[in-house]
Amino acid sequence: MKCCLTIAGSDSGGNAGVQADLRAFHYFGRHGCTVLSALTAQNPFGVGAIYGVPADFIAAQLDAVLGVYDIGALKTGMLADAEAIETIAGRIGRHPDIAKVIDPVMIATSGARLVSAAALEAAKKLLLPMATVITPNLPEAEMLLGREADESAAADALRAAELARELHERYGCAVLVKGGHGAGRTAVDVLFDGDTLREYALERIEHPVSTHGTGCSLAAAIAAELAAGKTLADAVQGAKDYVHGAIANSYWVGEGCGVLGLPQHIPEPLPTARSS
Repeated sequence: MKCCLTIAGSDSGGNAGVQADLRAFHYFGRHGCTVLSALTAQNPFGVGAIYGVPADFIAAQLDAVLGVYDIGALKTGMLADAEAIETIAGRIGRHPDIAKVIDPVMIATSGARLVSAAALEAAKKLLLPMATVITPNLPEAEMLLGREADESAAADALRAAELARELHERYGCAVLVKGGHGAGRTAVDVLFDGDTLREYALERIEHPVSTHGTGCSLAAAIAAELAAGKTLADAVQGAKDYVHGAIANSYWVGEGCGVLGLPQHIPEPLPTARSS
């Protein structure tokens, strides 16, 4: 069985980060390996503290996993430290056969910038060019192009398509620009792989209990689908359906505290390897 690897931070509330990634991997029938890049003290109301994992320990985790487990795809989450990014890029760059989903987590829901200028430059120089696909939202796409996020611009499919094409031209990877920042009844994500432009439109779920961790979940689900041998276009569709179902089935776990659920449809179990 092909495994999946997440290189991301831990969410103590179990909503986003590594915890969300493992939930997605397991839903799609994939064993999940983990490399923790940060520890956070957080819940759906905010992040109280962040402890960055030293680069040498990140390297040790990667060395323990890569080359031992049969990893078909990996995804990265928020990587706020340039030294950590350099370490990660150096290790995963030795494995061109592993599909790489890079989620450039750079801007919080509040609009606050989450990464330093040095980390941003390291990601642009080292990680993005080796990606199978990157999954920025609209403000992150603009940041990767060296622009300030234009909150006044319309968050529509045309704008997302323009950004996806520019990012592909600059970094050479496939680009999925997420359209969740729009205000319309339909959320449209745009995928450009260098040849074909595809739109993925789903009706927004009104007043969801939770959307915390949707970006992490989407990138992890894409990785899980790629590890299963799906084409990128089909992997994105499967991941979109997964996240939409997770939002639709989100539920309360405390006062004012909601978490993502799981889609009602569970994929068929993968074939079990048999020894001869």
